[in-house]
Amino acid sequence: MTYCVAIKLNAGLVFLSDSRTNAGLDQISTFRKMIVYERRDDRFMVLLSAGNLSIAQSVREILQVEKLKDDEDGESISIWNARSMFDAARVLGAAVRRVHDRDADSLKNAGVDFNVSLIFGGQIKGEGMRLYQVYSAGNFIEATPETPYFQIGESKYGKPVLDRVITPETPLDEAAKCALVSMDSTLKSNLSVGLPLDLVVYEVERFETDKVVCIDENNPYFQMLHGSWGHKLREVFDSIEDPVWNGAQTDIPLKVTGGRSKPLGKIRSPDERLI
Repeated sequence: MTYCVAIKLNAGLVFLSDSRTNAGLDQISTFRKMIVYERRDDRFMVLLSAGNLSIAQSVREILQVEKLKDDEDGESISIWNARSMFDAARVLGAAVRRVHDRDADSLKNAGVDFNVSLIFGGQIKGEGMRLYQVYSAGNFIEATPETPYFQIGESKYGKPVLDRVITPETPLDEAAKCALVSMDSTLKSNLSVGLPLDLVVYEVERFETDKVVCIDENNPYFQMLHGSWGHKLREVFDSIEDPVWNGAQTDIPLKVTGGRSKPLGKIRSPDERLI
């Protein structure tokens, strides 16, 4: 399993992925799930992948050479000459379908589902930043101000902090911190996600970045974040009052009378005797 998250903000984009792949308890390996496509002063794109590793690697290789015929002028479109991120996402979808056409039947005969999930985002000169989630069928959806981030893989553990913190106005460094907290929560709860991590932060209109880092267990910032997050969570938890059943003793009783909430009925066991 894996966990990848990408966030689209007014100030830029944040991409984060783990690198653990396992095919059983005794076959745990490290493979990077992130690849960056960059042409200075023209385009900057990042691809994250989850699911079947062989499918994801095939898609990444084919994407380098995949071309589509443009319906308007008949030109061939690749990720390197696409005039928009939408067209680049179409090329990625075509690469997924090409791998499906080649391998899906053989995988099915071997009892393996065609399973791949992708996040693809970036900026091409002449338009704003865009972020997409691409499915196994090659279709995709785009991030919006109401839904400014995508997750693939083991996403449930890291979602709550993203929902509470991330908005389009969130600063880039704060969003990077939030993504790392999201990843730390996932690492804590799921052994199928593991270090090292790959983090890329892209500033709008730059078409390049120097904010690229591989984070292992010795990274001082991640060590600090891991310890601080657990400690602060415990502090907040301890600061919340325990439930009080007698409403007369507090302004915030757990049990209240009246209103729409009613207690559950009780069913007595057959051998219970009333005294």
